Amino acid sequence: MRLSIIIPTYNEEETIGALIRHLITNSDSRLADIVVSDGGSSDETIKQAKKSGAICLISPVKGRAVQMNKGARFTRGEILYFVHADSFPPASYLDDIFSAMDTGYSAGCYRFRFNSDKIMLKINSWFTRIDRIMCRGGDQTLFVKRELFEKLGGFRDDFVIMEDYDLIQKIQKATRFVIMPKDAIVSARKYDKNSYLLVNFANFVVFMMYFAGAQQKTMVHAYKSLIYHPKF
Repeated sequence: MRLSIIIPTYNEEETIGALIRHLITNSDSRLADIVVSDGGSSDETIKQAKKSGAICLISPVKGRAVQMNKGARFTRGEILYFVHADSFPPASYLDDIFSAMDTGYSAGCYRFRFNSDKIMLKINSWFTRIDRIMCRGGDQTLFVKRELFEKLGGFRDDFVIMEDYDLIQKIQKATRFVIMPKDAIVSARKYDKNSYLLVNFANFVVFMMYFAGAQQKTMVHAYKSLIYHPKF
């Protein structure tokens, strides 16, 4: 059994090269491939990704769900590992994921920790160890057996936001889901560009709208009205 990594990108030239090098440096023969699925970047994301050793695809539609589905279809591994461009998994990620699979889990994620010493962000990070859907998110990375991913239909192509929550809910209804007791390191850039209170408020608003059954376009409009330059 081998693992494939899928990274959705849009103008990620600042982080993509370092992430791919980190993933390759800490890999072995169990890593099948790393696929960057790009949403039409206007910077040097593709150039940096190829230079660092990834396979690059251009998605006909911009949107993480569509991009990740496209990337997954192109990969060869029996395990799919979805990683955001600003999330760095632990160096032990291969050992961790294969160990989880060996103990009967078909999917899971890491906790996360921001690359910031700000106390409020440390509090946010602490909640990612709790086994509740509101404490999940794509920044924690997501690994899942390909067979299960395909059985559940993958990410919903019509989702622009909250695509990770939708899939994780389906996974948790179908099988065991593990939260690995280690941290992925996540960029605090969104908080730096906005503010702690504003980002948390925007997340709360969209989360409540999602569980109230709001349409995607309504949630996207609400989020864009609150957050400076979101990447969708």
